[in-house]
Amino acid sequence: MGLSWRQGPLSSTALGRFLTPEPLPERLLFAERLRRRMRVRFGGEWIADSEDAVLLHEPGRYPVAYFPLSSLRSGVLEASGRTTRHRELGETSWFTVDVGGRRTERAAWQFTGLPSYADELEGRAAFAWRAMDAFYEEDERILGHATDAYHRIDIRDTSRTLEVRSGGTVIARTTRPVVLYESGFAPRWYVPREDIQEKELTPVEGRTFCPYKGLADYHDIGEAKKAAWSYREAYPQGRARRRPGLVRARQGRGLPRR
Repeated sequence: MGLSWRQGPLSSTALGRFLTPEPLPERLLFAERLRRRMRVRFGGEWIADSEDAVLLHEPGRYPVAYFPLSSLRSGVLEASGRTTRHRELGETSWFTVDVGGRRTERAAWQFTGLPSYADELEGRAAFAWRAMDAFYEEDERILGHATDAYHRIDIRDTSRTLEVRSGGTVIARTTRPVVLYESGFAPRWYVPREDIQEKELTPVEGRTFCPYKGLADYHDIGEAKKAAWSYREAYPQGRARRRPGLVRARQGRGLPRR
């Protein structure tokens, strides 16, 4: 997504290319000030609060926020003695997060052997997203991962005729789909529910979340697992012209490519 994920310019599968006379390094990392207040909640307490977080974009990874050590609650980080090595950023020290008796190992880390060209990350620590209770930008909770300022969603109405088939079965046919253009992804086509053969869709357990669109529910189509999904309560920026819940099929046994 955005700069470093999927087909973004810093990813290993970038759709475009930098127009330079010399080849670029195999991997490019990009760090910048977030310019938003970001907070972290754990064990029912705020453990980090900063207006000076730095967002690191790394190929093939979601953006990661690094907080000044001075913005962390005192005593929240406990050295674990575990170290690893990042291929570009050097030695990495890992921490246990301990708040009010609640402890989670390998829940935070800090680069302790940074090269001179990466001093933006000096004196900063990051928290493992899934290990924390919640992350907030200003007063709104962010799901999934830190948001990327370069990630964009454009939703367009279209009069194209769209037909979705699985084998010889027509799953959906519409003359009023909407198309979602999302940074780093191929276009996705969404179909109004009333233009879908709902009997061909089998709801399945499990949801995914996106900080830009919301929570997605999934459906099997025949033997094609999780071949369709919908955002029943999409975030405002992901609502397609205020239309009802939409389902989109993906590649598999004759289905369009995701």
